[in-house]
Amino acid sequence: MIHLETSAFNEQQRIMNQLASVEGRFEEISIRITLPEVIGDGALFQKLMREHSELSEIAEVARNYRQLVEQIEQAREMLDLPDMKDMAEEELSELEPLLVERTQEARLMLLPKDPDDYRNALLEVRAGAGGDEAGLFGYELARMYQHYAEGKGWKVELDDGGGTELGGIKEAVLMISGKGVFSKLKYESGVHRVQRVPVTESSGRIHTSTCTVAVMPEAEDVEVSINPNDLRIDTYRASGAGGQHVNRTDSAVRITHIPTGVVVQSQDQRSQVQNKERAMRVLRSRIYELQREQAEGDYAQQRKSQVGTGDRSERIRTYNYPQGRVTDHRIGLTLYRLNEVLEGDLDEIIGALTLYEQTELLKEQL
Repeated sequence: MIHLETSAFNEQQRIMNQLASVEGRFEEISIRITLPEVIGDGALFQKLMREHSELSEIAEVARNYRQLVEQIEQAREMLDLPDMKDMAEEELSELEPLLVERTQEARLMLLPKDPDDYRNALLEVRAGAGGDEAGLFGYELARMYQHYAEGKGWKVELDDGGGTELGGIKEAVLMISGKGVFSKLKYESGVHRVQRVPVTESSGRIHTSTCTVAVMPEAEDVEVSINPNDLRIDTYRASGAGGQHVNRTDSAVRITHIPTGVVVQSQDQRSQVQNKERAMRVLRSRIYELQREQAEGDYAQQRKSQVGTGDRSERIRTYNYPQGRVTDHRIGLTLYRLNEVLEGDLDEIIGALTLYEQTELLKEQL
């Protein structure tokens, strides 16, 4: 038995029990997904495969952790053997610090997970205060997220909801698909502020403009029930770039969900059918987000660990051009790498936000 202080030993036992539970669940699912009755049930099979994928990494951690504890116990037992003592002490000097690292790793992996982390994400950028300058900044934010997603190997579908004369946007919607997309992008919801000299400013004065970013998990068909009778579907001619067909056919689609008042539109696909399908994906996600906010509102207010509230009215980040800096106000992080960030290098910021939330969650468990 490893000789640890009582509190440390109890913590280790707690972690081992939790890891064993996860490992047992992983093995159970590994068997179930091979059964004919499960394979024949598409919805159940998909659900179990997703859980199997989510648990695979932590199941590997569980196996390695258990083996490490067994190695240390064996080395401890050899300390009582004179001819094995030196070798045992040398082995323990390597294994015990490793156990400390693995214990911390296991703590982080066992933290409560956001059930939506595995989902694709719907990311919306809207120009806020600042007129044309806000539209230009919105274009740059949408481009930043597109580059970040492409760098991760994710699929990006962009729908420009309307441009400005100077090349900016009024609204842009990005459907981003890939593994764990929402877990990374969920921290981006809020007000993003830019400080710079606008191209329209002749006196060289620095102006402040804003854009609003909203990130929502994409809902699956079976999770949001939408009554076709609750929808008003309008078609119209798309505007902007897209080819000659844009001016000849009513390919753009606007869908209004009457009970909630949610309105979505799509115009960047090649046909009315494709635009309708795209708009329905956006609509499902927005309604799912409304339901999620209602269900989690009270809980979210109680959670001290949350990095911001995710509220679209909360200023979360400033992009200062004269100083070449980006500041995330939620965690007080400042980077003097503005150009790199705007080119999609968001790993340091998102990594810091993730670590902050994990650290706060660990504090809550102590």
